[in-house]
Amino acid sequence: MSKLSLIIKREFVAKVRNKSFIVMTFLSPLLFVGIAVFVGYLSTMKADLKTIVVHDQSGKFFNEFKSDEEYKYVDFSEVNLQVLKDSIVSEAYEGLLVIPKNENSATFQKGIQYISNDSPSVMFISDIEETINHKLTQENFQKAGLDTLAIKKAKSDIEIKLSKASGEASLKGLNEIKIGIGGAFGYLIMMFIVIYGNMVMRSVIEEKVSRIIEVIISSVKPFQLMMGKIIGTSLAGILQFMIWAILGLTAMFILSTVFGIQMGATSGMEDQAMKAAQSEMGGTIQMYIQELWNLPIATILISFIFYFIGGYFLYSSFYASIGAAVDNETDSQQFLLPIIMPLILGVYIGFFTVMNDPHGTVATVFSMIPLTSPIVMMMRIPFGVPLWQILVSLVLLFATFFLVVWFAAKIYRVGILMYGKKPTWKELYKWSKY
Repeated sequence: MSKLSLIIKREFVAKVRNKSFIVMTFLSPLLFVGIAVFVGYLSTMKADLKTIVVHDQSGKFFNEFKSDEEYKYVDFSEVNLQVLKDSIVSEAYEGLLVIPKNENSATFQKGIQYISNDSPSVMFISDIEETINHKLTQENFQKAGLDTLAIKKAKSDIEIKLSKASGEASLKGLNEIKIGIGGAFGYLIMMFIVIYGNMVMRSVIEEKVSRIIEVIISSVKPFQLMMGKIIGTSLAGILQFMIWAILGLTAMFILSTVFGIQMGATSGMEDQAMKAAQSEMGGTIQMYIQELWNLPIATILISFIFYFIGGYFLYSSFYASIGAAVDNETDSQQFLLPIIMPLILGVYIGFFTVMNDPHGTVATVFSMIPLTSPIVMMMRIPFGVPLWQILVSLVLLFATFFLVVWFAAKIYRVGILMYGKKPTWKELYKWSKY
């Protein structure tokens, strides 16, 4: 067995046999599900009831405000305004809405104010403005002699139905689902790169500080050692992902099967109205599940593996060279920011560009640039990307990896035996020229 394969095996076995690796492999999916359930539970919790005092001098608007589970409106139009302001200062009420007399339209609109100790939410203020604007609009219609009932009847309510060119019905929100799936895979790649890249860097630093590295490189070349650490750690990451993929697909299959059985079992026990509503909802959900299965799942999974390997190899070369150059993790911080920035840029480009225009120039260009392609391309693939673009992107990614690993190996073989000196960017440049 070659020395490189021995190093790969050693790194792989060391990572896989680690208790934290085993625990997190099976615990992480449960943690994600638990966090999602917890966030969903928090979103359903009722907020504290807030009392809003309305001082309506015009006497026309208070009845337009409807109390709900979050806000309660009380009419204190007859109370002195200064007294009400003092009650807001003492936090007796959440806020005070002051509406002056509606004598002059221009003056009236500028005179409305909301007084509170804390800044109100944008949605709350928007709702108040919409309520007042609606009432004023109705008054303006009446003053102009317009029939408000006829205007209301004349309003149209269009609901566009989506369909594919083949004639099949399509669904709203599919783009959001696609960007969610692509974003999840892109974010996973970023997290894998950061987590396993740091593992490589810490492993190099530990062996360097303990002087074990001096014994190891007496038997193997520094390049072999660096590549062995990178490949061995990447295999552990791929194994972890494959386990998650199998668990996720199994859960998805079970949920879709159980949901179909439950729909069939309960439909005979409900009345006709409930049956129709349930049938419609069940049909819609089944269509969404069908659309999910129609996604290029094989392309997504295979591309994920290749982009994970390429992206991880590329960035781990940087991490390994940094680990060889420094004596502790504190000294590595100055070199990590330029590495992490392209990853963060890829995430932002993905969410803010791919969502709006997945096949546009910006999204296409950044899906080809090696430093961002693992994230941006994974976000584009659910929307359907030509095979040639994926292949070109992968070729550029792996070609850049070979170039970077050649450059990083120069720094690695010099820095691995350097002790007691904090490296600088200038020093790294000198080492690369040796």
